[in-house]
Amino acid sequence: MKVRSPNRIKLNPWQYLVLSFVILISAGAFALELPFVKHSAGLPFLDALFTSTSAVCVTGLTTVPTSGFNLWGQLILLLLMQLGAIGIMTITSSVLLSIKGNVNLKHRLSFSQLQENYTLKDAEFVLKNILRITFVTEGVGVLLLFAGFLWQGLSVGDALYQGFFHSISAFCNAGFSTYDNSIMGTNVLIKVTIALLIIVGGIGYFVIFEFLDFSKHRRRLSLHSKIVLWVSLFLIIAGTIILYFVQEGNMSLIDSFFQSVTARTAGFNSVDLSTISNAGIFLLLVLMFIGASPGSTGGGIKTTNFFIMIFAVFSVLKGKEEVIIWNRTISRRQILKAFGTAIIYFIVLSAGILFLLFHTDFPFKDTIFEAVSAMGTVGLSLGLTPLLNTPGKLLIIALMFIGRLGPASFAMSTIIKQKKVKISYPEGDIY
Repeated sequence: MKVRSPNRIKLNPWQYLVLSFVILISAGAFALELPFVKHSAGLPFLDALFTSTSAVCVTGLTTVPTSGFNLWGQLILLLLMQLGAIGIMTITSSVLLSIKGNVNLKHRLSFSQLQENYTLKDAEFVLKNILRITFVTEGVGVLLLFAGFLWQGLSVGDALYQGFFHSISAFCNAGFSTYDNSIMGTNVLIKVTIALLIIVGGIGYFVIFEFLDFSKHRRRLSLHSKIVLWVSLFLIIAGTIILYFVQEGNMSLIDSFFQSVTARTAGFNSVDLSTISNAGIFLLLVLMFIGASPGSTGGGIKTTNFFIMIFAVFSVLKGKEEVIIWNRTISRRQILKAFGTAIIYFIVLSAGILFLLFHTDFPFKDTIFEAVSAMGTVGLSLGLTPLLNTPGKLLIIALMFIGRLGPASFAMSTIIKQKKVKISYPEGDIY
């Protein structure tokens, strides 16, 4: 008589991703509580959980200063940032590829579903190169930052370590710094290098792969890559110019450029944010809300969704029934998905702001800035993070987690397969 084995719980890729991040965050919190990990101010478990969530979700908000950790604590943070940025599915697939030389069909299917921009046949190519690009970019960043910190006056050993730490943190768009004032007061080489690392980490692996392939074979860039590159360039330039002028000469052009770049998900700051005008704060809020690009290390509603929504609105105003971008028609499914993602993002963010206002007595502007920064996995703060009470810390943890995985992922985690509706209903008019 055969005994039936209990049914195994089957998870779809989105549920697997959520569970993987929960496990990594939990493991990181316990790792920060190990006896050999020290913090100068002490580290209660809630603060360890907050720090671990911020590192895995590559946010950068901290209730305790990163400089207070000993070497072991900072190395654990670097590991959490690296794993969180690349993504559990991606990193495990890449390691499996490097060991076995290939991945099975089930693993490739899961990867291709998690990374919507990649087709199944592209998945293996992506997995073989994703770690290579990450480590090469971070390696170049280490060398440039090493030179920058030497120029800053640090010893060889300290300059090498600071270059190593900040290169990983910048490429992962994490925003963690071993300095309490982030990179305020550093030289131009450090600021420009960190900004470039943030840009490369924020445009998405798909664009990097396609750009490298374009350089070799001179093929046309896809619509996705064109949108990402043009929107990113526009946001950087427009953000720099607007921020420079609204500050009325109180911020240098290089700092305006740096804050325009970092506000879109990184969280480093080269100036004291308390000195920024209300107009400047509003601009940073907009940039944090938009965020980085799909398949990148950053958060936000994504540059592609922002672009699709803007073009859809212009098409409606012009009386067009279709959205056409560079001789390509954008499907209604993609348009609905863009608006749906932004609306879910806004609803969750609004609920978080309301909760934070109810449970804290912080100024309205500072509270909104903190919530948007957490949801966008940015890490910029007007000084509220260390002052958060227990409900506030739990709320920010939730916003960082949701912002990293994306509101749409939670909706998709309950969907096993999409069902096509075969019935067509008559149209109805709404005035």
